[in-house]
Amino acid sequence: MSLSNSLSKAMKIAIVDDEKDMRQSISQWLALSGFDTEAYASAEEALKAIGPDFPGIVVSDVRMPGMDGMQFLKKLRGVDSALPVIMITGHGDVPMAVEAMRVGAFDFLEKPFNPDRMTELAKKASQNRRLTLDARALRRELSDPTALMNKLIGSSPMMQRLKEDILDLGQADGHVLIDGETGTGKTLVAHALHAVSARSSRKFVLLSCAAFDEETLTRRLFGPAAEDEPIPAMEEARGGTLVLEDVEALSQPLQARLLTVINEQGTPGETRIVAICNVQEAGKTCEDMLRPDLFYRLAALRITVPPLRARGEDILTLFSRLSEQFADEYGCDAPAVTAQEAAQLLQAPWPGNVRQLINVAERAVLQSRRGAGTIASLLMSDGADDSRPAITTEGKPLKEFVDAFERMLIDNTMRRHRGSIAAVMDELCLPRRTLNEKMAKYGLQRSDYL
Repeated sequence: MSLSNSLSKAMKIAIVDDEKDMRQSISQWLALSGFDTEAYASAEEALKAIGPDFPGIVVSDVRMPGMDGMQFLKKLRGVDSALPVIMITGHGDVPMAVEAMRVGAFDFLEKPFNPDRMTELAKKASQNRRLTLDARALRRELSDPTALMNKLIGSSPMMQRLKEDILDLGQADGHVLIDGETGTGKTLVAHALHAVSARSSRKFVLLSCAAFDEETLTRRLFGPAAEDEPIPAMEEARGGTLVLEDVEALSQPLQARLLTVINEQGTPGETRIVAICNVQEAGKTCEDMLRPDLFYRLAALRITVPPLRARGEDILTLFSRLSEQFADEYGCDAPAVTAQEAAQLLQAPWPGNVRQLINVAERAVLQSRRGAGTIASLLMSDGADDSRPAITTEGKPLKEFVDAFERMLIDNTMRRHRGSIAAVMDELCLPRRTLNEKMAKYGLQRSDYL
């Protein structure tokens, strides 16, 4: 699926025109182009349906009885100043179109217009809108600790401890070192740390130390920035949180300069540094890669994110949630997981951790849609590290597999029936008391599915 097609299907277009034929014509053409269209006969009618986070764009005629297009545009600017509005003008209304652009219209089309030009503008405006809405969602997420903590899916003892560490260290004010295997979600933990801290309303700045050469990284981190570069990260994050991904990639001179800045700052009161270490070299640790004085300053507080293979039944919970998300995206049903496949998922070593699980879940949905393939075949072909088997033969207690599979089955069924106890009892052939006991045993609450 191309970017433009996925955008057009995801975004709505509100078409506002008092002429029924024109309204229907535009709506039919854009619908054929893959857009979800909504037509309105007046600006007043459209305003009732368009809110601040309207998931799409607006196409409006300029000349309409009652509230005309210009008045409508100004009203929309008051509702959401970033909402793209494409204006349709009649012949000779170019001065009005220019005025509309000055007020904030995304673009305009002059009648009679080329339908392909309409589609092209709609796609550009939709891309613009998607970026705006994604940015807003990210800002809300960064300011909502509950939303971020909910993304740390899992109820295993290791995940419970990780969440407790995030809450505890989030309230502290020292610098933090986050380490763990690749693909475990260290950057998500950094976001969560900021969200639960007293700095949550301040800047959150993320910089990858492995993404630039030394000269560019020096400017990006400390300045002075080149004319076409953003504000140096140290300056931009002042008073907030600066996350340094792949901190082990810093050269010795840059490590020395970072240490000097930290020492001059004295306490983390000005800027808190969260360093993410992602050492790939066998037999090496973050402590080996950083100069000792810098390591001990950054590791005043430390979080180690657990590997997926150590998280037990969290693997099945994550796989189920990811499968549902991909199934929804691809417009099909999530694949059913058999007891044997659940055991295989639990036994896999997951060298790529959650990142690898995401890939396997997406491919499982795609092959299920085609009616072919197995989860075992995906695991065998997805070994991120050829030196390790895709599926282990190490024995685990049978009860661990049974409990994990049973929990996944009840969780999936509750989710599918949106918390309907009667429907779940019927599908799983369980009496009410037994279902209640098992839900209590696995920490499942009906309110989570409503």
